[in-house]
Amino acid sequence: MDKVRDKGAVITALGAMSGTSLDGVDAAVLRTDGVTIHGFGAHDYRGYSANEQKTLRAALGQWTGPALDPANDVVMDAHEALLSGFEGVDLVGFHGQTVAHAPRMQGTLQLGDGAALAQSLGLPVVWDFRSADVELGGEGAPLAPFFHFACAKWIGAEAPVAFLNLGGVGNLTWVDPAAERPEDEGALLAFDTGPANAPLNDLMQARLGVPYDDGGRIASSGTVETGALELFLAEPYFARMPPKSLDRNDFAEMVGLVSELSDADAAATLTAMCAAGVAEAMQHCPRVPSQVLVTGGGRRNPVLMRMLEVSLDCPVHAVEHVGLDGDMLEAQAFAYLAVRVARGLPTSCPGTTGVRAAVGGGTVSYP
Repeated sequence: MDKVRDKGAVITALGAMSGTSLDGVDAAVLRTDGVTIHGFGAHDYRGYSANEQKTLRAALGQWTGPALDPANDVVMDAHEALLSGFEGVDLVGFHGQTVAHAPRMQGTLQLGDGAALAQSLGLPVVWDFRSADVELGGEGAPLAPFFHFACAKWIGAEAPVAFLNLGGVGNLTWVDPAAERPEDEGALLAFDTGPANAPLNDLMQARLGVPYDDGGRIASSGTVETGALELFLAEPYFARMPPKSLDRNDFAEMVGLVSELSDADAAATLTAMCAAGVAEAMQHCPRVPSQVLVTGGGRRNPVLMRMLEVSLDCPVHAVEHVGLDGDMLEAQAFAYLAVRVARGLPTSCPGTTGVRAAVGGGTVSYP
């Protein structure tokens, strides 16, 4: 406990992330003092079964009601099973599972009980990362940008760089590595670009009974329906200035736009919508980044990556190009943020969530 509170110590933190794609839980170890990355450690993954995914899907968009308790049980069981397998950990960062996000209305809701997890693991657990930001007028998302800033320092970036996370929802972080701290004015700009894998995954599940378009195989044989793409880009969200954020199902009507298309054409069109949202987002960057580094499941879709390469005015690479792990970056981010919360450092700022001032979110629960 004393080590966690010692602001000068480098500690071993374990972060966990269960994203809006609902595929499973990622967990990863990071060594950090909450400012600088000192090294990466072990990582693991626990996938959700088809029945668990069904239970989680039933809770999406729900703020109250009978669907939440069984979904919460799925989240807790999965995290306890995965996180208990790690050794030598000082602190845990537990994001939980987002099921509803409307920061300017009801707020934001993540399933999972960090206090109960602390008792189960016998370790201090940092959780409820988003509520404080929302209460101070922020979007509550995205939260990985402060870690992206540390990653830009880690890779030795000298010019602005962008991190693009393509999970269920896409989000972009523009980083100026010349800044000293992530909360400094102009150091970061971050926001959700639009839907990413979620609509395509939902289409694949509904039509073909598979969780995603593996390797972009279905989309690669299809043709983009430009009329549907134009209707998508006419959505008011794209006219809003960042910072801004989305719920997983905010663009649920996308599937309706492609409902009369063949499987291949529908998949190609939904993939193009993701890329088009990113291209629109890039116009908000203060300067064109030296490169875009893609993390999340979307980087494994070669059709999507080719679309990004064609539509963006800078090189596009998977984050592995610079030695980072695109499967574990968000889990590592919550390990990093957990240390910052425990040490009273901010985790979001006006440039990342639109919050009125830099704020450190999160609750620390001790066993």
